[in-house]
Amino acid sequence: MLLISSGIMQQTVRANSQRLYEMIEADVLLRAQDPKVPIMAHPPDNDSDITLQDWLKEVVRSDKGIKLDFKSLAAVSPSMILLEEVRDQLQGPVWINADILPGPRGTATPLDPHLFLQEVAQKSENDVLSLGWTTGWDVDGDNPGYSWEMIHQMEELCRSLKQPVTFPVRAALLPMSFPQFQWLLTQSDRYSLTVWTGKHDVLTVEDLLLYRQNFSKTRIYYDLLESQIKQFKGLPGYT
Repeated sequence: MLLISSGIMQQTVRANSQRLYEMIEADVLLRAQDPKVPIMAHPPDNDSDITLQDWLKEVVRSDKGIKLDFKSLAAVSPSMILLEEVRDQLQGPVWINADILPGPRGTATPLDPHLFLQEVAQKSENDVLSLGWTTGWDVDGDNPGYSWEMIHQMEELCRSLKQPVTFPVRAALLPMSFPQFQWLLTQSDRYSLTVWTGKHDVLTVEDLLLYRQNFSKTRIYYDLLESQIKQFKGLPGYT
């Protein structure tokens, strides 16, 4: 699966016309000034001329799934109300995403995990919860993988959930985190991984083969650049 981030309406429409993309992603936060409504913006931006309501009106015209990536806790409740208003018109799956725990080199403040899950767990019974860690990348420094403590904290939060849960994981950190994620996926059949990459990350796509060859292919999704996807699919051992 290849996901696409979509920041403006024109990008949404263009993405809808390309069969390559199966999911369309929206970064959602609450507008800082009146009217304080959910908008499509990525921090540090706090305003946008595209509201989530407008975006959803466009998305229902496609057969794609949607991924709502929440950047603020305040945006969650009003966004879930808007989602319910169009849910019957959506033709694809719905993923609800947020970074709820600190991860390797993470400097951003994660959303409070308990408050976030309290807001979405009962309102997203048929959705996929995409729950991740804040992470960072130092081009010139050491980049540790996901620690056992990080993995155990996440599993404890997700253990009692009823929904499928996918964990967004930073591709460049996967080589040093294999035992941790191997353990995590054995804890529940509801769990999967979504492999993503940062713009400036140093990623060797061959490193992803370890995961593809050792985990069920139905339990790993890919949010990578199109060029990386093509390179990955061309590797011996991909199939």
